[in-house]
Amino acid sequence: MSPKTAESGTTRGSSGAVTPARLAVLLLAALALTFVFENTRATRIRLLVPEVTMPLWTALLATGLIGALCGAYAMRRRG
Repeated sequence: MSPKTAESGTTRGSSGAVTPARLAVLLLAALALTFVFENTRATRIRLLVPEVTMPLWTALLATGLIGALCGAYAMRRRG
């Protein structure tokens, strides 16, 4: 056993605990989704060369997902 687990008998962190950081992430996610779904009008977007028309919420959601994936990748590489 490592020194950290030998003292308390558990590993670091609780999977079910509600922490202020988790609450903040949930609040930010809810605000982001509200913002995305409030912007439903169609808009023109240039994707490198072609120009497409799509609902703004689709573009915002796709951009948010790409950002979340990049952030998760960076955190995984760091930790």
